[in-house]
Amino acid sequence: MPEIEPPTTAPDPGSVREPSLVIVNTGDGKGKSTAAFGTMLRAIARGWKVSVVQFLKSGDWKVGEEKIGRQLGVDWWALGDGFTWDSVDMSESEAIANEAWRFAAGVIEGGEYELVILDEITYPMNWAWIDVACVIETIRNRPPHVNVIITGRDAPRDLVEIADTVTEMVKIKHAYDRGVMARRGLDF
Repeated sequence: MPEIEPPTTAPDPGSVREPSLVIVNTGDGKGKSTAAFGTMLRAIARGWKVSVVQFLKSGDWKVGEEKIGRQLGVDWWALGDGFTWDSVDMSESEAIANEAWRFAAGVIEGGEYELVILDEITYPMNWAWIDVACVIETIRNRPPHVNVIITGRDAPRDLVEIADTVTEMVKIKHAYDRGVMARRGLDF
């Protein structure tokens, strides 16, 4: 006999339709950005206009998601300057993050996209480089049809509160813990 019985009744299908949703993918496990980019593919398949703004990755990164996203018509901006431990000038890194936020806020407020992904924005929010209240206000006041996905560890409490869906990826085990380097095709 199985340890868990399969369900025999369908879950409640819901009865409320929202014009857009805010999704947060957070936690210390792998898959936050990957899940967002999977949703990006769904949105493209439905004919949505999609934008990605990356807050840590710079234009120097060669990531597979960006390559295929651009081929599929995604407007993609890698506006960060890389890992903070590689930063030569932390105040410059902060200024770059602030400029990335100003750009992303304009993308959200402009209403041109049905889906805007703010990849790894929680990091500069947690470092007080980007004002959390400003992000919250922009998301709350977004055009009704603009869906937003936010990724990164340690999502601020206020962000979690305004989100419609929050998923925490929990690391059980990771190859990095054994010193295994990131792999093209799996990690980027």
